[in-house]
Amino acid sequence: MKILPGRSMRLPAPAALAVAFLLGAAASAPAATAIERVVSPSGIEAWLVREPATPLIAVDFAFRGGADEDPAEKPGVANMVADLLDEGAGSLDGNAFHERLERHAIEMSFGAGRDFLHGTLRTLAEHRDAAVDLLRLALNEPRFEDEAIERVRAQILATLRRASTSPQEIASLRWWDAAFPGHPYGRQVRGTPDSVTQISADDLKAYARRVFARADLKIGVVGDIDAATLGRMLDEIFGALPQTAELGAVPEAMPQGLGRVIRVNLNVPQTVIQFGGPGLLRKDPDFIAGALVNHVLSGGSLASRLYREVREKRGLAYSVSTGLHPFDHAGVFSGGTATRADRAEETLEVVSREIARLAADGPTEEELAKAKSYLKGAYALNFDSSSKIAGQLVQLQLDDLGIDYVERRKGLIDAVTLADARRVAKRVLAGPLLFAIVGRPAEAIAGDPGAAGAVKVPGALMPAAGVDAAGRRGPVSLH
Repeated sequence: MKILPGRSMRLPAPAALAVAFLLGAAASAPAATAIERVVSPSGIEAWLVREPATPLIAVDFAFRGGADEDPAEKPGVANMVADLLDEGAGSLDGNAFHERLERHAIEMSFGAGRDFLHGTLRTLAEHRDAAVDLLRLALNEPRFEDEAIERVRAQILATLRRASTSPQEIASLRWWDAAFPGHPYGRQVRGTPDSVTQISADDLKAYARRVFARADLKIGVVGDIDAATLGRMLDEIFGALPQTAELGAVPEAMPQGLGRVIRVNLNVPQTVIQFGGPGLLRKDPDFIAGALVNHVLSGGSLASRLYREVREKRGLAYSVSTGLHPFDHAGVFSGGTATRADRAEETLEVVSREIARLAADGPTEEELAKAKSYLKGAYALNFDSSSKIAGQLVQLQLDDLGIDYVERRKGLIDAVTLADARRVAKRVLAGPLLFAIVGRPAEAIAGDPGAAGAVKVPGALMPAAGVDAAGRRGPVSLH
C-alpha cells in the first residue's frame, strides 16, 4: 500500500469520543450518538463521526472483492490495480495527479487484501473539494497507462525477488499454498513473477469494472463535516459507479494439510516456524470466546502461555504470536515464531505441547479474567486517532457487527463463561495443525561450532496486523 505524496498527518481523535471509548462506551450517552449513519441522496451509506473542532477529514472505504477476484491464472491483478489508481486519472497523468496531491497536502492510498480492495483519503477540510475530485477521478477514470504499468510491474517484481529469499515470506507462502490448494486464498495477493509479467491493461480495467460498485461499498468518515455535506460528497465520489458488482463465487473453505510438516532448507541464522489450522468466522457466536482463548495462549501479553514457556523459561525465541484471522470464506487460526536453528525442534515441541494443553484443559478462571480485562481496556487504542476511527468504522461494517457494537462489546466479552472458553479452546486448538518450517536442517548444524552462537533476531514473526503477502486480515485486536 502506498501513501502519496503529501506531508504526514496524524489526525488526533476527538477528546470526547476517546473518553467515551476509554470508559467502555457501555452506558455512555456520547458513544451512543457518536457514530451517525448517513445515506446520500442516491442511497450510498457511510458511518460518520463528526468533529468540527478538528479541521481535518479522514475517509476510509472498502469494496467487496479483493485478490479473490483475480483470474486464477493471473494472481496479482487486484494488487496491481491498487498500486496504479493514483498513477494518473481522467485528464491528469501520473505526475500531474501527484502534483495536485502534493499542492494540497492530500494523502491518498489503496491496497488489496484477500476479500476486499480498500482505500483511504486524508485531507484538510479547506481542501475537501480538491481531495474529493481526485478520489472521484481515481475510482471512476483510472488511466492505467503503459508507462505506469511497466514501472509498477518492475517494482512488484523486485519485491517478489526479495521475498523469494526471505524465510518469513517463504514460510507464509508455503503454508497458504498447502492450506488452500486450488482456492483463491491459496494464491499470492502480490502474484508470482510469471503472473505479474502477464497482467495487461485490459486485465486491470476488467477488474475495476467488475469490482468497483456501490452495493458492496463500506465507508467510514471522521472529521469536520456534517451529514448533509457528506451525503453530497459521497455521491460526487461514488455516485457514478455501477450499483452492483460482478463478483465471482468464492467457495467456503477450511485449511487443508493438517498434521503435515513442510520443511524448506535455507541457510539463514534462524529457523522460521509458521503453523495454523481452522479458526472461526467473525459471525461465529464463539468468536469472542475464541479471541479470549487466543489471548491466553499468546495474544500480545507478556503473561501469555507461549511467551512464558518459549521465551521466559527457555529463551528459545525473541517472541511468538498467534491469532484468529476471520476471512469472508474461511476462518484461520495461525501463528509463528523464529528460533536458533539448533533449537528449532525443541521450539516446535514446546509450542505444540502448550497448544495441546490449552485445548485439553482450557484457561483458568484467573487467565480468563485477565484476558477479558485486557481486551476491554486495549480496545480504546483503536480509537486514538481519526485515521484509526475511520478504519474501525469500515471494519465494523465489513464484519456486519452493527452500528451499536462499540456499546455492546463490553457486555459480549463479560458474557463469556469459563465453560464457554474451555469448550471453544477444544474446538479451535484440539485438532492437528499444518506447519511450515524454513531454515537449516538438523543434519547441517550437527557439530557446527557456530550454531550455538547464532544471533537472535527480533520480530521474525508471521505478521499479526494488516494484510501481508498472503492477504491476511489483521487479528491484533478484537473488533
